[in-house]
Amino acid sequence: MSNQREIGAKQAREERWRQLMRAAQDGDNAAYAALLSEILPVLRRTVSYKWPSAPDTEDVVQEILLSVHTVRHTFDPARPFMPWLMTIATRRMIDAARRRTARSSNETTVDIMPETFSGDAAKNEQEISDDQDAIRRALAQLPDGQREAVELMKVQGLSLQEASAATGKSVASLKVSVHRALKAMRDMLKRES
Repeated sequence: MSNQREIGAKQAREERWRQLMRAAQDGDNAAYAALLSEILPVLRRTVSYKWPSAPDTEDVVQEILLSVHTVRHTFDPARPFMPWLMTIATRRMIDAARRRTARSSNETTVDIMPETFSGDAAKNEQEISDDQDAIRRALAQLPDGQREAVELMKVQGLSLQEASAATGKSVASLKVSVHRALKAMRDMLKRES
């Protein structure tokens, strides 16, 4: 008997959510807010159950909600709501797991943090002056077009479009010039040090 009540409750919930989503698609913001607040605890339970070791459960739930919002127009009110929602949830959990795996494969743990810092605040005045002089020398050795592209975009902070307008060169040409210039400058600085 209680099993039938559970099934009936799930069917009623399914119908309610389907109706709320249909109303939300028609522009009813109150229905949409009600739907989101009702599915939120279900999504939290689902993420916690399917991915119990996730430290970022709330982040995954928020990504699911964002996806629901983004693709809500794809829901077909003639079809069940829950499978549509769980498909989105599963895909976002898979995406989060992939990101986590990729991130952890590039991270390393250390017992003692290194005491050296690359920021200028950690350097003395002589080191800062030496770095700036080396960069100026490397910049001066670049061909005119590359030097101009670096000066406009990296020193003056112009966007690609602004630098393109200032020089008359195409955006693609400027990208290539900056890329080649920075590579050449890195090589020059490596040779100096």
